[in-house]
Amino acid sequence: MWRWWCALLALCAASVCLAGGPALPAEAQAGDLVFRRGTESVSAMVLAIDGGQFSHVGMLVGRPGTWQVVHATPSEVPGRADGVVVDALSFFLDPVRSRDYAVYRVDAPDALRAAAVGEALGQRGTRFRMADPAGTYCTRLVWEAWRRAGVDLEVRFTRLALPLMQGDYLLPTPLSRSPRLRRLALPQDAEG
Repeated sequence: MWRWWCALLALCAASVCLAGGPALPAEAQAGDLVFRRGTESVSAMVLAIDGGQFSHVGMLVGRPGTWQVVHATPSEVPGRADGVVVDALSFFLDPVRSRDYAVYRVDAPDALRAAAVGEALGQRGTRFRMADPAGTYCTRLVWEAWRRAGVDLEVRFTRLALPLMQGDYLLPTPLSRSPRLRRLALPQDAEG
């Protein structure tokens, strides 16, 4: 009986280690975009304005096994300021913050991909601000990183006339519809 319990415990521990975090497509690369449908009230606001599937986006950095996401966000950690941050992929896609997600490949060669990652990482610490040119927000961060690297994502900005948000903004849906982006199948998509 003791051996049976030890074997069961070892199997459970192994399954936790193997699960290790959200599954990404095997072909995911640094520079790809990770969209999520958030769980917070600001996510509901973005979804209502945009009418799309996702409320937030970040750029994949690192490599398989150590993936991280650079993104511009209101603080998701007590004591951390709003701004451009780098979080573990598992944190970014934790069900506490994310109801759904998708990975989009940016059609670009490796040299431009590395340049875009460098541009995004270079913005760490920039304040999260929607209406302030000195700050940035999630879609603008990744769009500008790719633009500065020399890749035009050919996106359409949306004119908003809301009390605290007036002007042209890049929303998640128009970004995801860029002709330079292609949605990658997630491993769980292939199972069903």
